Amino acid sequence: MNLTDQLKEHADNSAKNMPEEAKNIMQAGIKKLEDTDIIKNATKKGDHFPDFSLPNAKGESTSLEELLKKGQVVLTFYRGGWCPYCNLALKALQDIVPQIKEKNATLVAITPETPDNTLTIKEKNELDFEILTSKNNELARSLGLTYKLPEELATLYKKFGIDLLESQGNDSNELPIAATYIIGTDKKITYSFITEDYKLRAEPLDIIAAL
Repeated sequence: MNLTDQLKEHADNSAKNMPEEAKNIMQAGIKKLEDTDIIKNATKKGDHFPDFSLPNAKGESTSLEELLKKGQVVLTFYRGGWCPYCNLALKALQDIVPQIKEKNATLVAITPETPDNTLTIKEKNELDFEILTSKNNELARSLGLTYKLPEELATLYKKFGIDLLESQGNDSNELPIAATYIIGTDKKITYSFITEDYKLRAEPLDIIAAL
């Protein structure tokens, strides 16, 4: 089963057990994003990716400059370890790490979660690629990928036990939209997948084909 089908199956199963009001609030959140220019204004294929230096789960800094010395970079954003769709996507990416390496490329994930939380996710999902923390969503914001949760959705998340203050170390209620990039050694973006719907992610086989 490909990642897209896995995500759809999870979404369908979750919908069966979710109160109608909660479903409506979550769908309204996606619709509100779709009605903005967030995709239109986001950094995408053909643009150049900005430099960054971010800490990994152990607090060690990793820069784009260093990563590109090895070849192309596959970079994906995820919301947090509390997001089941993010976990499915990370596991699916882990499955293609050998193929990414065969292309002399490096996979890295970016999240607003604190390094303590990224270490937990790395161990839980048995990931052997770097997860970097972008404090306060600064990298995603520079790419035009961040959005503020509507108040009713933030309240619903809290009811579900999702504590963004604990997860990110701030109370901004901001998250990155789902986005995956392939960055060439000249920092030009050769592939981008960007969507307002957190239930959708880049298909791993599409990433390999783009490499």
